[in-house]
Amino acid sequence: MPYIRSGLKSPFLKRVTSAIGRIPALRSGSTLGLSFPGTGDLPDYSGMEKLVACPYKRPNALCRLICFPWAGGGTSQFAQWGKLFSSSIEVSSIRLPGRESRVKEPFAKDVPTIVNEITSVLLKEFQEKPFAFFGHSFGSYISFAVALHLKEQYGLEPIHLFVSGAHAPHSEAFLPIKSIPICDAADEDVLTYLQILGGTPSEFLQNEDIKKHLILTFKEDLRVLQTFSFEKADRNVPFSCDITCFNGSEDKPHDLEAWHDLTSGDISFYKLPGGHFYLLEPSNEIFLTKHITRCIENAGL
Repeated sequence: MPYIRSGLKSPFLKRVTSAIGRIPALRSGSTLGLSFPGTGDLPDYSGMEKLVACPYKRPNALCRLICFPWAGGGTSQFAQWGKLFSSSIEVSSIRLPGRESRVKEPFAKDVPTIVNEITSVLLKEFQEKPFAFFGHSFGSYISFAVALHLKEQYGLEPIHLFVSGAHAPHSEAFLPIKSIPICDAADEDVLTYLQILGGTPSEFLQNEDIKKHLILTFKEDLRVLQTFSFEKADRNVPFSCDITCFNGSEDKPHDLEAWHDLTSGDISFYKLPGGHFYLLEPSNEIFLTKHITRCIENAGL
């Protein structure tokens, strides 16, 4: 799979590709689950409907799998995972403000704001049925922050935490993300990065409104991520659940070993073929869904 790494001359492009990941030129037709804005009047959704996309509802499922998209991402990719899982698992994807049906809402100001909204809307669901989290890149950090808040404030934790393409949040390897000059990044540089990601139809990028929204959403998500911080206290292990870490074989190395510090449960690591967005390859998607299913079904629900 070819990789595009030339021509990255601006400080933003150099730092973002170094800190977040090496980006593959994706297969034609993929849209990376990006958060294209809707058109026309938007319906007035409830808190649950605004926050969560769950097209394959399974009220009798034994476990809920909550998925957290990457920076600039929408719900389309993970929401469709629902059809790949058995009836014992209901899959939902988190929809953050400023995109899709929430396009008219202001973007979140920081990670605690996101955590508080997710917790307040989904607390009843977390309390009534076992749940697991899957997050990719930006989504891994958000899922960790939500899990930590649930454990500290309510004594709840996922039965399994699946993280992908992300450093352990207390690792020094996370720090370069905070130094990406996102506030000063030129829209042209962000657009170049999105084009390097590949898969976005050219007609979307020729639409000025959609193009501006794509750029803004990515910048806002990265800005929010820079507000995230976690310092592990000595001898304090926050979780007891198992954690599985995934990474692309051609992605930049992530500090996965440090996830050992964050749970007394088992840790496992998987390197799948591809770059930062290895999970969009059909063969890898099949592996992920089968492995996640096996982990959840083996949790003794």
